[in-house]
Amino acid sequence: MNEIVWPTIDSKHLIVDSKQMLVLEKEMFSDGMSQEALMEKAGIQISRWLFKRKSLLKHGVTVLIGPGHNGGDGAVIARELFLKGFLVQVWCPFPIKKTLTINHLNYLTSLGVTNLVEPPDAIGKDLWIDAVFGNNQKRKVDNKLIKLFNQKFHNKYGKVMSIDIPTGLSPDSGEPFLDNAVKANYTLAIGLNKIGLMQDSALPFIGELHHIDVGVPTNKLSKIEQKIFKVTYQDLKNIDLPALPKNSHKYKRGRTLLISGSEKYPGAAYLALKGAISSGAGFISAVLPELVAESIWQVSPEIVLKGTMQSNQNGNASLFSALKNIDLSAYDSLAVGPGIGIDNNDWQKSKDFLVGFEGLLILDADALNRISESQSGSNFFLERKSKTWITPHYKEFLRLFPNIKCETNVGLALKAAKKFNISILLKGANSIIADNKNAWQLSGTDSQTARAGLGDLLFGFIAGSSAIDLTFCRNITTDFFAKYVLLHSSAASKCKSGSNASAIGDELSKIMRNRKTRQIS
Repeated sequence: MNEIVWPTIDSKHLIVDSKQMLVLEKEMFSDGMSQEALMEKAGIQISRWLFKRKSLLKHGVTVLIGPGHNGGDGAVIARELFLKGFLVQVWCPFPIKKTLTINHLNYLTSLGVTNLVEPPDAIGKDLWIDAVFGNNQKRKVDNKLIKLFNQKFHNKYGKVMSIDIPTGLSPDSGEPFLDNAVKANYTLAIGLNKIGLMQDSALPFIGELHHIDVGVPTNKLSKIEQKIFKVTYQDLKNIDLPALPKNSHKYKRGRTLLISGSEKYPGAAYLALKGAISSGAGFISAVLPELVAESIWQVSPEIVLKGTMQSNQNGNASLFSALKNIDLSAYDSLAVGPGIGIDNNDWQKSKDFLVGFEGLLILDADALNRISESQSGSNFFLERKSKTWITPHYKEFLRLFPNIKCETNVGLALKAAKKFNISILLKGANSIIADNKNAWQLSGTDSQTARAGLGDLLFGFIAGSSAIDLTFCRNITTDFFAKYVLLHSSAASKCKSGSNASAIGDELSKIMRNRKTRQIS
């Protein structure tokens, strides 16, 4: 079993599907936690969240109460807000089915809260709370209701907040059940983060995602076999990377070899090398196209040129011409891919060098495209006996693994990682890092990380950082991979001098220099 060392196993970080959440709730009920107590706790915690944001409440609140227990949560919220003196009204678009929810609704009306007969006016400035359907929704919802919510959202006269899951959105896939779902300014996930909320497809609907802790016991979370973690910039403070001795020489601070670029794509090589340099690796070597090799000393004189790649008539680089003359055993990590172009004949001749490499092999971009178009395809990964990390975006992933199906990107990554015994970074708005057991999904990251060239920069940074950490512990785990990706994204977020790859590379260098745990002078 893979040991989880980062982040902490708790309700803030763990992501579950709807079935896992239901199982956890049933276990809590069987242990003595009552349904009434859990509903009270959820409603009160959300009310406290709102009390800290009184600007949302100043024009009043309309709570749309659904037929089940999500509606009961909404009724508790309505009660707490009303008792604190805020203007509150409720509306039930469907007949109430759960006794608990009926009881809360009856108490609300006894207090004097208005229960609307007709739908509320979407033009008003009041806050609408979507407590219609939560984690248990499994099918399409009345489109008239969704249109009413989204009229409110698009008019921008008042905010929309969804409890647990926006109505009409699948909690597992993050896709609308119909053509649309409620678009919320805020979504408050109760108990644990739901996997659907973390998918790129959910981003147009969830707005700001916040977690509401209701005290799910940690010992129950630890028992979940396949763990998926939500990681944000707040988790950077808990990153614990190995500290290297201050007196270690350059060959003990990471040795990496990058193979990147071609006559068609020379810029990819420059950016990958900049990423490697920003990691602080002690010894960075490169195999480059002749066009880049001629000038690299002017741009990055610290790079050791180990060979040059010839190009075919289409401008694509030849790996075989360089690999046959290099002792790969001298390196901790070998990174191949960005900008090399596609040459199937060259791949067939050169792939055995990569299969036999005993260090960490990192593959990106055109290296992955070459594998996709090769005779053996993704079976290449099964030929390797040593650790392999790959960094595809969604379309590259589909070309590599056309037979792997799942309704979420995190599921795709986990299935491919397990089948081919690799670690995968599936790049996207909420990028995913997965191995054969667990996954880490980035959340709340900066949109500036989705720009041309930043993938090349990240590729080089992963190569250099992994080489450093491999000198300290020879079998680095996939959580290291996730840490590198989060650090790179953080650099893009913090960069004040621009959002291009070069500027972000400089910011990444600053971050790594300032990390006390690295102690790289």
